[in-house]
Amino acid sequence: MKISIAQFKSTLGAVDENFATAARLIESARAADVILLPELWSTGYYPTPVEDFADIDGLRTTEFLSTLAEKFSVNIIGGSVIVSSGGKIFNRCLVANRRGEICAAYDKTHLFSFADEDKVFSAGDKVVTVELDGVKCGLAVCYDLRFPEFMRKLALAGTEIIFIPAAWSLKRLTPRRILTKARAIENQVFVVFANSSGVSEVVNPCGEVVAESGRGEELLTAEIDLNERADVIASMNLLADRNLNTD
Repeated sequence: MKISIAQFKSTLGAVDENFATAARLIESARAADVILLPELWSTGYYPTPVEDFADIDGLRTTEFLSTLAEKFSVNIIGGSVIVSSGGKIFNRCLVANRRGEICAAYDKTHLFSFADEDKVFSAGDKVVTVELDGVKCGLAVCYDLRFPEFMRKLALAGTEIIFIPAAWSLKRLTPRRILTKARAIENQVFVVFANSSGVSEVVNPCGEVVAESGRGEELLTAEIDLNERADVIASMNLLADRNLNTD
């Protein structure tokens, strides 16, 4: 599976400009099987008041992703955007398949209280997986990475690749690099991390960095061989060896 990360730092509050940038990068990456956008790419992280910048029911984002996914016959994991729905505001990831169908929606579960996300967003309450080209993929957003029990639920659901759009500060780059490797190793999955601030990466189930970007706008592309994951599990099946009979 060929994966491209469309890494770019959005202009805060400049929604039309950010949509145009995303469209340009998606077109440039159209030869990929899956394209991943960063967290809150359409608005930047994050303008206030958020309700003034929210995509009502995600309609604009849905049309945008659906149109380009069908046009280029590519799967697009649409990073995340501010969505207003049912009187609440969510940090939502929408996924469009090659036919242009929105096949999954995930609301960020763990809200970053240090940036007051918990005061403006409503938390998601579901683990979401989606099958793309026959591969079961899991969805997480940024801060979710710090919660191993959440990531383990994705693995237990049969996920082979976990896609994580993010707006992760490079001031905390060292722990983030450790966490992506740890989540990949302990769950025996590929981790694909798209960061608007730069240094996106693809990590294999052994915790090895397959590809890493620089800090500016960039298309980071990597080939993922799912047979590599199967070989890792065949040699040491961690999930099968879990022993929960402890106090």
